Parts: sequence; structure tokens; C-alpha cells
Amino acid sequence: MSGGVERPPSALVLHGIDDVDDYIWANEGEEALPLDTFTHVFHLMQRGNQAFRERRYEEAIHCYIKANSIKPSDPIILSNRSTAYIRYSKYLIERPPSTSEDSPLNGLDPTTHAELALKDAEKLINLRSNAVKPYLLKASALILLERYEVARGVLLSGLHMDPSSISLQSFLQDLGNIQSSLMGSRYHEGPELSDEFNCSLCLKLFYEPITTPCGHSFCRSCLFRSMDRSNKCPLCRKVLFISPRTCSISVTLNSIIQKSFPEEYAARKSDHESMTNFGVDLLPLFVMDVVIPCQKFPLHIFEPRYRLMVRRIMEGSRRMGMVIVDPSTNSLADFACEVEITECEPLPDGRFYLEIESRRRFRIVRAWDQDGYRVAEIEWIQDNNPLEGTPEREELLELTRNASEYTRSWMRRAKQAAQYDQRKLEQIHNLETMMPTVQDPEGFSFWLVTLSNLRPQERLELLHMRDTKERIKRGLIYLNTEHGCRVQ
Repeated sequence: MSGGVERPPSALVLHGIDDVDDYIWANEGEEALPLDTFTHVFHLMQRGNQAFRERRYEEAIHCYIKANSIKPSDPIILSNRSTAYIRYSKYLIERPPSTSEDSPLNGLDPTTHAELALKDAEKLINLRSNAVKPYLLKASALILLERYEVARGVLLSGLHMDPSSISLQSFLQDLGNIQSSLMGSRYHEGPELSDEFNCSLCLKLFYEPITTPCGHSFCRSCLFRSMDRSNKCPLCRKVLFISPRTCSISVTLNSIIQKSFPEEYAARKSDHESMTNFGVDLLPLFVMDVVIPCQKFPLHIFEPRYRLMVRRIMEGSRRMGMVIVDPSTNSLADFACEVEITECEPLPDGRFYLEIESRRRFRIVRAWDQDGYRVAEIEWIQDNNPLEGTPEREELLELTRNASEYTRSWMRRAKQAAQYDQRKLEQIHNLETMMPTVQDPEGFSFWLVTLSNLRPQERLELLHMRDTKERIKRGLIYLNTEHGCRVQ
């Protein structure tokens, strides 16, 4: 089945996205960063703002993402990144088809950029609920996602906060106009359910349908699972230059299915979500190496089975487990670590570039194969820590504070040694951003051992360990031995 992608009219003027805010040199108070770290953020924001004003939106977004990884929840960073996502999404939507054919783009599609803009705007509203711009950004992102009624509610909430805002009043009027124009184009009679609405790959009702340039429609997950093995259309075998993030869902076809066959669609959605949302105690597994909590690192995904797994994860919780094959048993290690995908970039050849942050450790209760990769039932593991208010707890906190002071001194020396090596400085900044507070001794103990280059078996032993105090002491020994520094 062929069909175009229905989009908001390009004539619609979105509000609050004409420019980004300048980043002010202010680094004071409890959340102040070290001077060199703040300087790095400041320069990233300057480069991002310049790129935005020169309409190099992808470069601007990249700078804002880096700045946010160092200083999360900064209102200016979130606001500027949301604005850049919206502007780039609007640019992609309004890009003429002829231009797309002559100069195809790789990267995220307009819908994904709008969704990312929406997330940043929602965070911004929580931080600055008394400001107008967060409401403008959230409404703009919702309009790009064609969620007009929700956008109207956001604008009304903003006007409740500031009834005199001209920007919100004007935006609400523009939104009313676009909704009125859309009312005349609604479908009055729904089609009958037939094979025309079934995917030719899974033989089920379309879910998140994509229409290819050659005019054939498939479920998004079905098409890209097929393209893991061949980049040709499954029906006519024409070569397809598309990726999961550059090809948008056919909004028109999807809307017809949802409105005409609501019960069948609900059942199809439930079936799909059972494959993407694994539940609290189930995790898909990436078999590679031993990972411990409080790490941050890149990962390239190229195997077809893991490409499928990553796409399903990104549609669900964005989390998976990382585990090693234990050489002593030649089977999966019984302890592993949950990781979260914080950034996901599809590459033109079908691979994924991921940014990963490790979270919690777990024990594998049982594991099985699902579509070529492993899935496990798990049990979350915590240390056996002393109770709050006990002398043992105070002793543990004191050890954590002393270890924290020592490692901060080590970090300062490491920065000085790497002051002319930008790559090493960024690695140190990444380590700093993952450092837990001293009020979380268990988290700090894991972060501490990430500073040393340990063998897989040593990392696996640390995952098994349930004694926070012992892990901190061992981390200090590793650091002292590896770097030749005397532990205070």
C-alpha cells in the first residue's frame, strides 16, 4: 500500500524557537562546578549557539548534548537543546522531496527530534514553571507530533500562570486556526478491515507502518528486521536508502488504522509491547564484558540479533543487561549489571552507535534465547549495609568522605597531567559526572573502582561482593598500586 506522510502545514509558525539564550558566566552556589569544567561547558554552549544561529542545527544539538552530559538539568542548556531539536525537526518536515532525493540525510527523523524536544521542555517546565518559554517549547514540540489538543492544554496552563502573555495568546490563536483547517480533512467513513491493512511480512495488522520510497508499506519493526540482512525492499527488491531513524511512520495510514479498527489496534499494540517492555524483573542481555555500576562508555552494535534487540529496547525502557561468559564455567556469569542507553545514533550501514551508562547490578536467575539474543529473569542485588543512625553507619560514611577527598585530589592531579590532551580531559570530565555523593557509599564504592584498569575477573569479583567498606578499601588499594600514589 502506498501513501504519503501527513504533516502539520509548513505555514504554521511555531513560537519560542527564533533564537537560543546566551549562556551566562555564572558559576556559584552549591551546584558550582570546578572552574575548568565550567569553562568547558561555557565554550560548548558558545559553539552550540553560534551553530544554531548559522542554521547548523545538528552541530548545535551535538554541543548541547555534550554540555548537558557534564551539567545535567541546567535550564539554559535544556531550553537551547529543545529549541534546536524543534528547529531541526521543522526543517526536515519542510524539506522538499526533490531535495531529499538529491541529498539524502542520515540521522534521526523529524518525529524523534520532536519527541526529544518534548522531553527537554517537560524537564524545563519542572525547573521553571513560572516562565513562558518552557510552555512555548512544549506546545511547539507537541504540534510537530500532531498532538494538537495536548498542545492546547499546555498553552492554557501557561496562560493560567501568566494571563497577560502575548506570546501564549498568539500561539493559542494560531493553534486554533490550524485545528479548524484540519477539521475539514477528517475521514468520515472508515474502511473495512482487509489484507490491505496487514503487513506482508508478519501477516498482522500494521503497527507503526512505514511506506518505502517504492510505495510498499510494512510494520516498522518488520521492515528493519528484514533490512538487517538485506537493504532491499522485501517485495520488489529495490535498494532502500533508509534507516530506522530517518524514515518516519506513515501518519495517515496509522491514523486510519487507530480510528477505524480500535479493538484490533489495541490487541496489536499489546502484542508489540510484550516484545519491547520486558517488565521490572526481565532484561535482554548483551553478552560482551563485565560492567560495574557508575561507568559511562560508547558501544558499537553491528550484529543483526543485537540490532533487533537495541531497536526493541529503544521502544521500551532503553535498558539492558551486560554480562560476560565466565571462563571458569564456559556459561553466562551469574552476576551482571544493568545499563541505560542515554544516546542512540543509527549509522547509514545499519549499525548503532550508543552512549551507555551503567546503573544497578543483578543476579541472573534463569536465561533463555529470544530471536537470537538472550533474555534473563533477574534479581536485584544490594550490599549488606549498616542501618541509619548506627555507629557502623557513621564509620562507613566517614570512610566514604575520606576516600572522596583522596579521589578528588587524585582527579585534580590527573587534570593537571592531561591539561594538553583534550581527549584525556574529556574522559576525566566523564568520570566526574558519574561520581555519586558521599551519602551513597555503595554507589561511590563502585565508582571508585572504575578509576582503575581492572581485569574482567577482578570486576566480576567486585560485583559479587556485598561489603561496601571492603570495596572502598580495595578501590583505594587499586588506585594506589596502579598510579603510585600514597593513600592518606
